[in-house]
Amino acid sequence: MNRLIRKMVPEYFLNLYRLKKKKRQELRRNKDQRKGRVFNKQYFIRKFRKIGIKPGDTLLVHSSLSKIGFVENGAKDIVEALLEVVGDKGNVLMPNSPNAGLQLDYIRSLDFFDVANAPSKLGAVSEYFRKLPDAVRSEHPTEPVSCIGPDTEFLVGHHFGNETPYNKNSPFYRITELNGKILYLGVSLDNAGTSLHVLEDLIENFKFPVYYPESFDIKVRFENRTLRSMQTFVHNPDQSKKRKCNGLIPLFEERGVLKHVMVGKAKSLLVDAKGMLDVMLEEYKKKGVTMYTPKGS
Repeated sequence: MNRLIRKMVPEYFLNLYRLKKKKRQELRRNKDQRKGRVFNKQYFIRKFRKIGIKPGDTLLVHSSLSKIGFVENGAKDIVEALLEVVGDKGNVLMPNSPNAGLQLDYIRSLDFFDVANAPSKLGAVSEYFRKLPDAVRSEHPTEPVSCIGPDTEFLVGHHFGNETPYNKNSPFYRITELNGKILYLGVSLDNAGTSLHVLEDLIENFKFPVYYPESFDIKVRFENRTLRSMQTFVHNPDQSKKRKCNGLIPLFEERGVLKHVMVGKAKSLLVDAKGMLDVMLEEYKKKGVTMYTPKGS
């Protein structure tokens, strides 16, 4: 749905629209199943290798299962294929925030963030991945990320206690230090743009008020059931409405850090994480390029 329309339409009607859209997608998947158009684990292994995912890669994955088509074993096939393709020396990460709406609304209603049990609101694939025995979830209450791989501690073990979730201690930054990739599987930058926020945390006195001025004291329940408190800022909802993340796609494509790929029926993106951040830092300093001003200002 057009971003401008989303700003104008009340949330109740947006939820009705999303429900109808979800039902249409389910009908299409059922039709695909009846006609034998089914994607399975072996298909995803071949496809992920073909688009450029390699053994040893560190890969952050955003996903929409419903966009792919009918998948034989659902999220399980996709996750197992990803883990097999990167292999024992690679890392797979998936964001799994327990919040799908405005951070400010979420944090104001939060008693505590339960690391072990708070479900992901970012789709079936991220929730399946989160619940795997080997997956370790970071302990930041607004933007937790789970990881499986040999570098798990480095990637997600330092997220707790940071006042913002995208800084140099975050998984979103640390994948750039391992020359990682980001797979937008059936989603775009507009609805999965967390890595773009790294720029805002790296730049001192960033030119837009991206964070709400009040800091929140939040309790986090760890895997061992202990409770600890931390301070965090959340996004300023007024500034969040001004995002134009997809407007950055032509720049990233031109600079060779993003490519368009198809996985199943899903239009997808594969991005060089460090390359994307380097381009954003360079273009911010030269032209004022951000997700709010993709052509500069």
